[in-house]
Amino acid sequence: MYKSFALTLLLLITQFSFAQIIVHENPGSRKPINIIQWEVNDLVYHVKQKIEKPLSKTVFAIVIANGETQKVPLFYNGDGNWVFRFSSATVGSKSFSIEGDVKELNGKKGQFIISQNKKSDRHGGICLKKEDPQHLYYQDGKHYFNLAFECDWLFALDYGKKEIAKTKHLLGLLNQYGFNQIVMNVYSYDVVWQKDPKLAQYPEFEYGGREDIFPFLGSNSKPDFSSLNIDFFKHFDRVISQMNDQEIVSHLMIYVWNKKVSWPDMQTDADNMYYDYVIKRYQAFSNIIWDVSKEALFYGRATNEYISERIKRTRNLDSYGRLVSVHDFGFCKNHPNEVDFISSQNWSHTLYQNMYAARKDFPNKPIFNIEHGGYEEAPFEVFPGAYANAEVCLRRNYMCLFAGVYTTYYWQDASWNVIIHNPFEQQTDFQRPHFDYFANMRKLFDIYAFENFKPDIYNASSGYNLTNEKDGVILMYVPKENHSCTVNGWLSKKFISKDATEQWFNTLTGEFTEEKKYSNGDSGMWAWRPWRLEADAILIIKNLKRKDK
Repeated sequence: MYKSFALTLLLLITQFSFAQIIVHENPGSRKPINIIQWEVNDLVYHVKQKIEKPLSKTVFAIVIANGETQKVPLFYNGDGNWVFRFSSATVGSKSFSIEGDVKELNGKKGQFIISQNKKSDRHGGICLKKEDPQHLYYQDGKHYFNLAFECDWLFALDYGKKEIAKTKHLLGLLNQYGFNQIVMNVYSYDVVWQKDPKLAQYPEFEYGGREDIFPFLGSNSKPDFSSLNIDFFKHFDRVISQMNDQEIVSHLMIYVWNKKVSWPDMQTDADNMYYDYVIKRYQAFSNIIWDVSKEALFYGRATNEYISERIKRTRNLDSYGRLVSVHDFGFCKNHPNEVDFISSQNWSHTLYQNMYAARKDFPNKPIFNIEHGGYEEAPFEVFPGAYANAEVCLRRNYMCLFAGVYTTYYWQDASWNVIIHNPFEQQTDFQRPHFDYFANMRKLFDIYAFENFKPDIYNASSGYNLTNEKDGVILMYVPKENHSCTVNGWLSKKFISKDATEQWFNTLTGEFTEEKKYSNGDSGMWAWRPWRLEADAILIIKNLKRKDK
């Protein structure tokens, strides 16, 4: 009852809150602009002079603080408006001056006074840490437990509406259930596979094939690549801004090749105009991760050389140094020094072994399996992948985590052209998603810090082992079909268990058994364990001490 009330209250709050970028119209140079750390600010300058092809012009703000220089690109926002979008990861004073191809903007200058962020759940952008290269961190040093949710068509959910109520509702749900990243496209058009016939009875959930949404002029069927649709990006601002308010990272796939999009030819002026504009417009958001393209090399369009050029282009234009990857394991494998983390799309039944091998092969990179072949079933079958059963999909997410890599959840009626933004408010015969399984997962790893564990494939028996040697904690994932997993033999060789305790965690319900003293005889091969044949469970053994210390 409490959980239901809390969720309702949260959604009501979310529904009536407004994500917004702080806007400063034609700011003068005399009065400093007060901003908050990691808060996005738009300095909007109106240019009276008519500029031919404004999207082809180059304008930068040179930001200076403590002898360091940041070159932030401005972007054109229509109606003679140029925007210097800025955020700061550090506090203190910074000055800026504008220079570039637009004479009326040259010489504009000002000063920022940045105060410390007081929002308790805001930690800055996602970054890497040299001393722990296989994990992701926030800028303030806190570990980022990347639990992603695929929603390619998020941009379309409230398109054309000033208030993005459906978007807010869905983001509120995802936040409530522990998801902190959305894998999404800037734009997708439609799916190439056959659609579920039942969908025709529910057109309100169909977002594919819309001709009124397009990032260029014209439409997807009749594109005009001479310029961009600024209104498209104004709407996208609201989506990214609302995600930022909810502390949800946008894993932003700038292209997608297999969703029937009419893209301009590669390396043309139109192609570069679009790509550069995305980088210019969204780099100031601390919740951005760049991904050049979904399934970048799967469909015979892009080449390795083209993807490499896009990555270099991103790094040259992005003054904030947001993380960059490519949704293609082959590219990442062959060009590891060009990406910040390794992206994988592994559907194999040997998922755990493959993810463990990837982690071993790339000891200096985080590994992120963006698609593991598990696509949880839903009222409309959109794309079943390799596995659709909810429990099997959950297990595959845990297989990734217990191999020491990050993972993504797919629900078929939110991942692609079909989006049910309020699944728990639908008629009773609609199949609900199991978001609660992932809330339980977050609960577990909020208690046991993922970044402190390493997978141990050699001491896993018939389960999966994560071991935190420093703190003396072992997590043993045991599939429900197993009687149990043998731990006694290898545990006693490495650890002293005199003060150790044990308890079990139910991956479906989030229930913990009572913590009790660890007994060498209680976890043997044929021993009883809770929820056998009912739910996969995790054995938690803690208060262990290394024998060599």
